[in-house]
Amino acid sequence: MNASTLGFAGRRAGLAEVRFQQVSKTYPPRQAGGEPVPVLETLDITIPDGEFLVLVGPSGCGKSTLLRMLAGLEQPSSGEIWVGQRPVTRLRPAQRDVAMVFQSYALYPHLTVADNIGFGLRRSKPRTPAQLMQDALHRASRSLPGPLRIPSQREERIERRISDVAEMLELGPLLQRLPKELSGGQKQRVALGRAIARQPAVFLMDEPLSNLDAKLRTGTRAQIVELQRRLGTTTIYVTHDQVEAMTMGHRIAVLNAGRLQQLGTPLELYQWPANLFVAQFIGSPPMNLLPVEVIGGSQLQLGSRRFGLEGPMADATAARTGQALTAGLRPEHLRLAPATNRNLKAEVVHQEALGNEQLLTCRLAEGDHLLQVRSSPEQAVVVGETIHLDPDPRGWRLFGTAGTAIPRPEPISTEPVLPNLG
Repeated sequence: MNASTLGFAGRRAGLAEVRFQQVSKTYPPRQAGGEPVPVLETLDITIPDGEFLVLVGPSGCGKSTLLRMLAGLEQPSSGEIWVGQRPVTRLRPAQRDVAMVFQSYALYPHLTVADNIGFGLRRSKPRTPAQLMQDALHRASRSLPGPLRIPSQREERIERRISDVAEMLELGPLLQRLPKELSGGQKQRVALGRAIARQPAVFLMDEPLSNLDAKLRTGTRAQIVELQRRLGTTTIYVTHDQVEAMTMGHRIAVLNAGRLQQLGTPLELYQWPANLFVAQFIGSPPMNLLPVEVIGGSQLQLGSRRFGLEGPMADATAARTGQALTAGLRPEHLRLAPATNRNLKAEVVHQEALGNEQLLTCRLAEGDHLLQVRSSPEQAVVVGETIHLDPDPRGWRLFGTAGTAIPRPEPISTEPVLPNLG
């Protein structure tokens, strides 16, 4: 079933673009005479209409604060927030055309599933006492024969809307249940339904899956992605789980200590992290880090071993001979190999069998560094065994003394240069 079948109208391009311009947030001192507490520092992010953006980072990095400022639950200390062509920084939450799904679901325990889904719809516009009375009489007379029902066009539209959303989320049989009669996954779908029913310009989701078990999280994660794809609604999703971030978002914004570390597609962040924080935060397991020195001929010196570089990093280190850097290798860029003078000798100190692969934690014989290696489950390896590792020459990523990545050179354009005839 697609969104148009249920009456979910598409939005014009740019209508729901979200922009954070020079946004910062500082809380007052926790005690008299103390220092103010900075939470977000001069943030600039543009989220195009229809994009699914994931905000990810450790606890306390400011991602939920950013979401709450867009929702109107917090006010920025400086900067401007835009939804489409409207600055919303000083608007009340109800005026911002956003809907938020909370970690705790925030369902009303005394209302049925149907009434929870329709709650925002019934409060979207002011009603006179007479209109409210008519709406209430309509709801009370729904079970009576047709001639005895009290009509209310508004209530009938709301009921159709609730029915459409319930069909989309497979909540039809649960509409008359109370939240206490639902499982965690069902409560989460009701919370999503309440947000979808309002047809907002922007969905905000603050760690909505953190209370679900692992199996249910996987299924609900796929359902949220599919819903967003069908509805085309701009979505900002907060999580501390980088696996969720990698599998859900069109783009990921990585935050740490109130600062934007990197903004890009999941593949960009995984393959070309902007700094050591992103390299360690994105990827499970994280990137292996080793101290190296650049030597001539696009080579790295690691202890007594030399390793050649291929691809973009070979060109990026051409003028850095003699520099001490931090080198990163993803676990899949190390393979078990025969013993040679150029391979890394290591001892297996831990082994995790994951079915389709095994993860090996190895301690290098030289330098005592720990590395994690992805290996085929068919390779027979035991803890305590000595192995040899061969790094992929195209897998090296390099970081300077400040932790910032050495950027890959921009590809040379192959477009012909035409003469200026003007």
